[in-house]
Amino acid sequence: MADIHSVIGTKNKKGQTYTDTWKLMNEAPRTPSFFTGSEVIKEALRRASCDVMIAYPITPQSEAAALIGELFAEGYIGDYFRGESEFAVMSQCAGAAFGGARVFTTTAGPGTMRAMENFPMWSGARLPIQMIVTCRGINSPLSIQPDTLEIAYLLNTGMLVWHAETAQDFFDWILKGYMVSEEPDVHLPLALCCDGFFVTHTKDVVNLTPADMCLPPYDPYRSPVPCMDMECPPVRMMRDPFVMKSNYISYATHASWQQEIWAAVERSRKHSIHWLNGLIDTENTDAEIIIVASGTAVSQGREAIRLLEDEGVRCGLVKVKTLRPWPEEEIREATKNAKHIFVPEFNVTGWLAKEIKATIPNPERVHAGPRVCGGMTMPPEIIVQEIKTALGMKTFSLAGRGS
Repeated sequence: MADIHSVIGTKNKKGQTYTDTWKLMNEAPRTPSFFTGSEVIKEALRRASCDVMIAYPITPQSEAAALIGELFAEGYIGDYFRGESEFAVMSQCAGAAFGGARVFTTTAGPGTMRAMENFPMWSGARLPIQMIVTCRGINSPLSIQPDTLEIAYLLNTGMLVWHAETAQDFFDWILKGYMVSEEPDVHLPLALCCDGFFVTHTKDVVNLTPADMCLPPYDPYRSPVPCMDMECPPVRMMRDPFVMKSNYISYATHASWQQEIWAAVERSRKHSIHWLNGLIDTENTDAEIIIVASGTAVSQGREAIRLLEDEGVRCGLVKVKTLRPWPEEEIREATKNAKHIFVPEFNVTGWLAKEIKATIPNPERVHAGPRVCGGMTMPPEIIVQEIKTALGMKTFSLAGRGS
């Protein structure tokens, strides 16, 4: 394939102009549009120069997958089809990526869990697939409503994991995500997560780049491992019986390659900082009370801060954008003045609070909550109540939600 820079300014078969990604995302004019998160996924893919999208229906990502099928019919995506299961879809995505395609897929909840075996394989094979995860309940009794428990399972797969708060995040991060994951010193899959329904099925104003401008095409020859080369790692390791059956050689190759995968996650840090303008966003970090959150819990935290200000309580906010790479130093710096750190989450285990406790000094400052799960919403009053209780302030019982 020709050098990517040589195609800048030329047009694809749909008449879109291949545009330098930095100019596309930061200098091109934006048009305010009123879209659901699912529609925003479609609009981002329209501009992503995607070669292959493989789909399988599961709520709440099915609408996005169907809308991307419309893009295929319109000629904006090279190939599109429905697999026979989520496991099959993720395996087929791997095959397409092995062949040098820019690949996109979507899933949610039980679909994520059913396909889980594929994700560390993607990472180990250095396949820069992008997967949208519209998080929902995964445990019995089953719920289709928002719940972020599945993110905890993705954190140790070797994938990059980002957590979008809004549909605007979704639009920008889909396009920027390819720029990070396809870097030769990274070349890893990206799980771009959101809280299902809260983002996918609600409408919001999103500023879109021009539809006649798109990302430069993916160049598979920039990959750190050759496409489908059976004599080079990692495929050689996967097929060679002498490697597979020798305890010593198997350990040495597996261990060294796993270390390289996590080194690549760390190398993504500088690229993620560049494209996302930092791994976290902060407000009022000189406050003694800080809310640290990711996803739509950030939005609820902002409203809780407004309510607390009405009562004379000053509170700061940390929005965690990337979970892998984990913003360890940034969170330490942002919370260094805090006496109380509250971590609202949409899951039962409190995985984000656990990550933060393992990161900062004096982790007893962390209040792991409030937490709601199984699809219940998180009114900001719940966060306010949690904070006021910890401060010894008078609170009022919230009917049906405990006190």
